[in-house]
Amino acid sequence: MSDWYVYIVRCADDSLYTGVALDPARRVDEHNHNDRLAARYTRARRPVQLVYREKVASRAEALSREYAIKQLARHEKEKMLDTTC
Repeated sequence: MSDWYVYIVRCADDSLYTGVALDPARRVDEHNHNDRLAARYTRARRPVQLVYREKVASRAEALSREYAIKQLARHEKEKMLDTTC
């Protein structure tokens, strides 16, 4: 079974985008360079930079964690990012 990741990127407009992927580095490259595979949100806010990633055991766990992060207020996400640096 492959490891999944929850990741956060900081967009050019300083907004944060959260997603899940098997390979966060590849996914960030897609967000930055591939109009077909990039999320609609990030296509309009390029370039994006990976600022957080968290390894989880399964896709279901990744989706659950992604949802939990998306429910956080902006200042809570920023605090989470500050503690991982």
